[in-house]
Amino acid sequence: MTQQLIVGLIVAAAALYAVWRWMPAGWRRGAARKLAAGTQRTGLIDQSRADQLAASLAKTSGCGSCDSCGSCGPKKPAGADPVDSHSPTPSTGR
Repeated sequence: MTQQLIVGLIVAAAALYAVWRWMPAGWRRGAARKLAAGTQRTGLIDQSRADQLAASLAKTSGCGSCDSCGSCGPKKPAGADPVDSHSPTPSTGR
């Protein structure tokens, strides 16, 4: 029975991690603020620590979800000539 309980807790923790990791960035920030506010309201942490917790939980690692982090490549200037790098090069007929 104890082994099943431990396995259930591990599976639940993994599911929560997966949901948190792939959650849209806006939802994650809102949930992080609510979680931090709840821990501060219950007296577990003070206000400054709650702000740090919310900021830490709202971060994402890598490119897990679109958060406009700018890691998708440099932005082109407004007047730059667009180049389609995905189109095949024209053949020379040889």
